[in-house]
Amino acid sequence: MPTDIEIARKARMEPIMAIAKRVGIPDDAISPYGRSIGKVDLDFIANLDQKPDGKLILVTAINPTPAGEGKTTTTVGLGDALNRIGKKTMICLREPSLGPCFGVKGGAAGGGYAQIVPMEQINLHFTGDFHAITSAHNLLAAMLDNHIYWGNALGIDTRRVQYRRVLDMNDRALRQVVSSLGGVTNGFPREDGFDITVASEVMAVFCLARDLDDLEERLGKIVVGYRRDKSAVTASDLKAAGAMAVLLKDAFAPNLVQTLENNPAFVHGGPFANIAHGCNSLIATRAALKIADYVVTEAGFGADLGAEKFFDIKCRKGGLKPEAAVIVATVRALKMNGGVAKDALGAENLQALEKGIVNLGRHIENVRKFGVPVVVAINHFTSDTAAEHRFIQDWCRKHYGVDAVICRHWADGGAGAEELAHKVVAILDRGNAKFAPLYPDSLPLWEKMRRVAHEIYRAKDIAADGKVRDRIAEIEAAGYGHLPVCVAKTQYSFSTDPALRGAPDDHIVNVREVRLSAGAGFIVMICGEIMTMPGLPRVPAAEHIHLSENGQIEGLF
Repeated sequence: MPTDIEIARKARMEPIMAIAKRVGIPDDAISPYGRSIGKVDLDFIANLDQKPDGKLILVTAINPTPAGEGKTTTTVGLGDALNRIGKKTMICLREPSLGPCFGVKGGAAGGGYAQIVPMEQINLHFTGDFHAITSAHNLLAAMLDNHIYWGNALGIDTRRVQYRRVLDMNDRALRQVVSSLGGVTNGFPREDGFDITVASEVMAVFCLARDLDDLEERLGKIVVGYRRDKSAVTASDLKAAGAMAVLLKDAFAPNLVQTLENNPAFVHGGPFANIAHGCNSLIATRAALKIADYVVTEAGFGADLGAEKFFDIKCRKGGLKPEAAVIVATVRALKMNGGVAKDALGAENLQALEKGIVNLGRHIENVRKFGVPVVVAINHFTSDTAAEHRFIQDWCRKHYGVDAVICRHWADGGAGAEELAHKVVAILDRGNAKFAPLYPDSLPLWEKMRRVAHEIYRAKDIAADGKVRDRIAEIEAAGYGHLPVCVAKTQYSFSTDPALRGAPDDHIVNVREVRLSAGAGFIVMICGEIMTMPGLPRVPAAEHIHLSENGQIEGLF
């Protein structure tokens, strides 16, 4: 079997204009970036509003493990399979961040024969969207410090500056820094720090804005700091929102690419789900729903993070109504949840599978709480056994009355996911979805966090010190209590302990910090030891990424 990158290089990509034409996007609505990438014109998208929406399908997963789950691969495979059975389908994915590409996971464009292409460009600089977001974010930071330097007419309390800089790279040394050192010409020294770009509020605004006007308005609401009387200072106060929107104007147009089977895919925006809201841009998803009859999208990491935020933030903000959810799992990952070491996953072990499958069960229960029907996709590995597959299928049917479908899209492309496609279509045809968020806007912020922790993480309770509780009270007093919460938490466990696998309950979720994202329209609750600027692992993927003698990129997958 060839490697992922070998498969991607042999892809016979069609011109992007041909891909666009297939879903009714005219040539004059595409700005090509080379032969195989194009941005879709915003005026064309605005004129789609009168068309009816297609059906929205979410692909989510169990908690990630080093064994691999294949959520993006399954999203692509399902999209290809739906097209194979005659359903006009588009895929909506996030753009990969350079942080994990050079850190832990390498590329993020699917795998095997279920990939989006051109893989190398998508994983690296692509169309420059992340660079635009980084630049817009840091422009605001620069204008903030510049305002303070030139007399601070707004009366900003430099002890209460809330706005950190960003960089699209894992760099733990930048988590806490002191800026403006070097004398009076460099400004006033203060504590500062960097987050990764995918945790930027500008990224969140970018991914939740409906159009350019909404984008600029949301940018203007970003709170950068406070005065001594604790009144907020915003990007609009600094007169920065217009210039930030200018930097984001071209990036805001969704990126159109294709799968290996030449089916259309939007790849646009990319907030992480463990530290942000974990979904591709709203404008891309809404455009796809107008263009296609079926739209397959994914949410980052496990359903406890990605799916919860997709439902409670993106769908709430965007008026979306998902009608089916696919939960991806693998035999290997479930056995790892049952206590099997990574190097022993190749052997059949029904006892470990029975112990670990509770993680899948918990996610099924959670997704159903949003009124969305579920099907399970078992992403096939060659080490799987028929007995293990039967166990999962029987267990899902017995305990939850749901189908678990064995999917071979990695090896067979869309043909390997046709059974899953038929199951999804059957769910959609029944029309049983009754989507509703987990909590109402009117619930106090602390109770919203408690409900997520109790209902989704199965925590006994939540906890925080007095400083955090006071900050929540300040946010509510300022008129932001109606906003949803966005939990920053380890992706590896339902708890805040990344080593606690399976389906733990009765644990305590500690809220360490609270951040107001007024422009994005949510409150970030930072829990446990999660960092909004990740670090590189002991052996980063970057050590194995290089150019070959013939100039090709090696090691990205």
